[in-house]
Amino acid sequence: MIDKLYKRRLTEHEEFELMKIVLDKFLWLGIILAGFGLYRLLTGETGQGVLFILSGFVLMLLFTWIIKKEFEQLR
Repeated sequence: MIDKLYKRRLTEHEEFELMKIVLDKFLWLGIILAGFGLYRLLTGETGQGVLFILSGFVLMLLFTWIIKKEFEQLR
């Protein structure tokens, strides 16, 4: 019960910073997917390479859009 009294709420800025940290990990995942796709492309597996590159690109675009939307919402 005492824990509920001392529980601190995050400010909007702190929430945004935390969201940026989490979404940054997903952007790294997109880069890794695109890099793996490039590796597959160079080793001769064109279909799978292009698929990985496109999936990494889509993932990065999606999460970049989410970050931009949240940033504009805070303004």
